[in-house]
Amino acid sequence: MALARRSFLGKVAVAGLAGAVAPSLIRPGAAQAATWKKRLTGADLDTNSRWQVAGTDLGVPYVLENGSIGYLFGDTFNTPWPEGPPLPNDWRSPVMLRSNVHPGAPGGVVFDSAARVAGNGRAPELMHNGHNGIGIDGLWEVTVIPNDGISFPETGRQLISYMSIENWNSAGPAGPHWKSRYAGLAFSDNGNDFIRTPLKWWNTDNNADPFQMWTMQRHGDWVYVFSVRSGRQDGPMMLRRVRWDRLFYPESYEGWGWNGSNWGWGRPCTPILTGRFGEPSVRRLSDGTWAMAYLNCVTGCIVTRTAGGPDQVWTGEKIQVYPWQEPGLYGGFIHPWSTSAPNNLHLMVSKWTRTLDNRSTAYHMSQFVGTL
Repeated sequence: MALARRSFLGKVAVAGLAGAVAPSLIRPGAAQAATWKKRLTGADLDTNSRWQVAGTDLGVPYVLENGSIGYLFGDTFNTPWPEGPPLPNDWRSPVMLRSNVHPGAPGGVVFDSAARVAGNGRAPELMHNGHNGIGIDGLWEVTVIPNDGISFPETGRQLISYMSIENWNSAGPAGPHWKSRYAGLAFSDNGNDFIRTPLKWWNTDNNADPFQMWTMQRHGDWVYVFSVRSGRQDGPMMLRRVRWDRLFYPESYEGWGWNGSNWGWGRPCTPILTGRFGEPSVRRLSDGTWAMAYLNCVTGCIVTRTAGGPDQVWTGEKIQVYPWQEPGLYGGFIHPWSTSAPNNLHLMVSKWTRTLDNRSTAYHMSQFVGTL
């Protein structure tokens, strides 16, 4: 299997980080930067010896219905990187590891189980994946990539937002970008087996739909959904909300929009931010602070913003992880147990580093600690 994975990574890795990022942004004062704490996945760690999770994508943390944390991984292998060796490499996606360990503990995050596994053993994928074949609807899909997860203690149900990937190399106005065919929702009532629903938020032919990569956060009766285009393109970030028990009813989603005079709900979405976004991550922290993280694809840095509420003004970007700290980085996901206190922001950071001849040298997730 050959993965032409996520074009920004390819451009950065082939050109070299210093060539891809403006020199003035390469090594500024590191006082603002989050610090590396530990690597969480890899062929040399117990994620591989226990669950055959070695090289893996993403690592999105969300609160499960029992209060512990699930970590959602995309394309996952029992080899250090997607192309092996050896082959075959047991390609799976999505996969979930779980932990009830606080990320602020001295040893950082420690995984204690995997979804769909009793104890140790191979962690299978959570839902149907076409794997360069036919998806659930008779349509071609390269793979299924999770966006975010959310759970509901009232019912014990978990939901995963995901993308059905059409290709990793689609023409775009600024060069090739990976393209999702649609965003969808899957659910589980037992915490292990997820069923993909027929719901689809279709991408456009030109890969410009801004509702493809979701991050979800509940507050009260509402789930707030922030979304951007697939492929880390220039474009808008949109905000919608839906009652927690109406996520399967697209007509119930309300847009947050500007009508020329004021902002309000129940309107066509108006961009709340514009930029070249990687996967967004939004969490409401225990003190009421709303925190957002994403890859700024222009600078190559993982950045955060904060706000007093989902529909309030977001602060400017704060750089948390620079490319020189973690070459080939692309995902930065906020742990739900983070707080706005100093050194209590916990980020799960994905990386995929490649050499000039396009061979992988690293593909895993690490934990960083910083301050909002």
